Amino acid sequence: MAYYALLNIKDYKIDKSRDNEVCWCHLTEMPELIFDHKEMVDKALRRLKRKAKIQPIGFEFLPEKFTLPQLQSLYEAIYQKELDKRNFRKKILSMELLDKLPEKDKSSSKKGAFLYCFNRSKYDQLISDGFYFNLEL
Repeated sequence: MAYYALLNIKDYKIDKSRDNEVCWCHLTEMPELIFDHKEMVDKALRRLKRKAKIQPIGFEFLPEKFTLPQLQSLYEAIYQKELDKRNFRKKILSMELLDKLPEKDKSSSKKGAFLYCFNRSKYDQLISDGFYFNLEL
């Protein structure tokens, strides 16, 4: 039996006092696992990908204000593939679930990227009106 959870690893510390070699690692750097544990990880990842396509779970992992490149990077990590920037922007903005803020994040470029926030109340209203979140990319 296996369980998976979605969490921000920055909020959880591993107890390094024990000599159990437990650590966070990227999926591409995962060590060889025993028994059927690799199958368990693969199954959890498939479920995560399916859930990310039909529910806006990605917003749970971002700060309250985020840029579209940050959002795209998150979904690229979930899907484990590079996404076309124009198609991603067009698809995510067409859902009208994001509020564009008047401020920019200038940490990655001189021009800066506009900040957005997820509008949970609008999403809830759209869901009650029959909206279907679909991030098939």
